[in-house]
Amino acid sequence: MLDIALLGCGGGMPMPERYLSALLLNYKGRKILVDCGEGTQVSMRMLGWGFKTIDVICITHCHGDHIVGLPGLLSTIGNSGRTEAMTIIGPAGITETVAGLRVIAPYLPYEIHIIEKPEASFAFLVQGSSLELRALDLEHSAPCLGYSFYIKRQARFDVKNAIRNNVPKLLWNKLQKNGAAVHEGIFYTPDMVMGEERPGIKVSFVTDTRPICSIPAFIEGSDLFVCEGTYGGQEDLGKAVKNKHMTFEEAATLAAEGKVKELLLTHFSPSLQDPVMYLPYAERIFQRTTIGQDRLVMHYQFEKEDKT
Repeated sequence: MLDIALLGCGGGMPMPERYLSALLLNYKGRKILVDCGEGTQVSMRMLGWGFKTIDVICITHCHGDHIVGLPGLLSTIGNSGRTEAMTIIGPAGITETVAGLRVIAPYLPYEIHIIEKPEASFAFLVQGSSLELRALDLEHSAPCLGYSFYIKRQARFDVKNAIRNNVPKLLWNKLQKNGAAVHEGIFYTPDMVMGEERPGIKVSFVTDTRPICSIPAFIEGSDLFVCEGTYGGQEDLGKAVKNKHMTFEEAATLAAEGKVKELLLTHFSPSLQDPVMYLPYAERIFQRTTIGQDRLVMHYQFEKEDKT
């Protein structure tokens, strides 16, 4: 199961009931954090999910409302007993920004590896499962990245395929769980005993940006599309264009074009005191829309297969 927590749904400045941008993905006990605005640690503490097992932090861009919470979080992770290396991924300038923030967190009991402006997808192994991370350049007032996460699902064991490929039965379990094997001088690979690939779980996160044409293909087929909705009504479209953000209607249009299953709106302007009031703007374009709120938790499982 993949657990997702929207730790903070605000943009610009923290509000009494709304912390700043942060999303946490928890899969098999290992975690990926997207953005780290003010209030991230508080929400994590309230949820009780723990800090030590955050392996990757993805920063969308280096504006304060998305990254100012980072040095405190890094220190807390160190105090939790982590010694394994951590990876931070971000757009151009992330290395310099992290170095500046770490002036107040210079000593950590673990190494930090920084990947700046990633140009390819990355695969991580999480408790034996493969998780693929991709990034997309967005259109904002600073270099900014959108992220997608895809948890691959292991193919089902196929007896007919194993027999057709003359794979000895004593290797079936090993190939299914541990990869390639050599037996009596013959090299066997997992694809010789496995069936077709089964659909996994995809989550996409896009903020802060205008609705550019590359987004629908990037988010296509997402089980969950987390998207900024800085402004609620179309009467604020001028502000959205000027500040390179989106309205609810624009976010919903992207969700429809990307054929996603569910849209979660976040990154609300401080002026948007009650985002729920503007939900109809999104729903008339994309019905399966949820208004984000701090510490909203969502759960996703692999699709059940038709056994007929």
